[in-house]
Amino acid sequence: MAVADDQSWPKAHPRAVTTVLSIIGYALVIGAFGGFLPLPDLSRETVIFLGDAIAVVNTLALTAIVAGVYFIRNGQIRKHRAAMLTAFTLIMVFLVLYLLKVGGGFEKAILAEGAVRVAYLIMLAIHILLSALAVPVVLHAVVLGLTHSPEELRDTIHARVGRVAVAAWGLSLALGIVTYVLLNHVYGWTPRGHSAGLLLLLLSTRPPFDSD
Repeated sequence: MAVADDQSWPKAHPRAVTTVLSIIGYALVIGAFGGFLPLPDLSRETVIFLGDAIAVVNTLALTAIVAGVYFIRNGQIRKHRAAMLTAFTLIMVFLVLYLLKVGGGFEKAILAEGAVRVAYLIMLAIHILLSALAVPVVLHAVVLGLTHSPEELRDTIHARVGRVAVAAWGLSLALGIVTYVLLNHVYGWTPRGHSAGLLLLLLSTRPPFDSD
């Protein structure tokens, strides 16, 4: 079916735009873990500060997502759009802080043992996995939302993709906040090296897309 002349290329090809942006995002994270990005070496204090800042940003992003869900369920489309774009902007801020932290600093290992450590590692693994898998889904929902009017969105899969994005994104953020509290304010931590192998494994799996 031919695309109307007044449609921009991103509007006509949201899946292609999503794919390009997802690849860029994955490449940046892998580059930071692999030491391929020219990032500055960070002091211990800076790494700790960035970890705290990331937790604040993620908490604000989760709050914006919850607000966005509330707004759309009550038919407040403009407020829903503003809340979701706020959440997406905060995730972009998170990405910058995260790249600086993992590329120029170190990771932390929790000092808990036994069942607590197992539970922590399971939550952390789910958090990382959902963070990786949610990237294209979140981007697809955002691209559709930015390139289509509310009326046009009814004829796309924006609502369906958005529900998946909110579930994966929201759970990932919630688990990230819980693991942050356990690691930094309950059990304590010790520095360790990067888990690049685990990250590469997680980023090698991508969820399939439905039709646009």
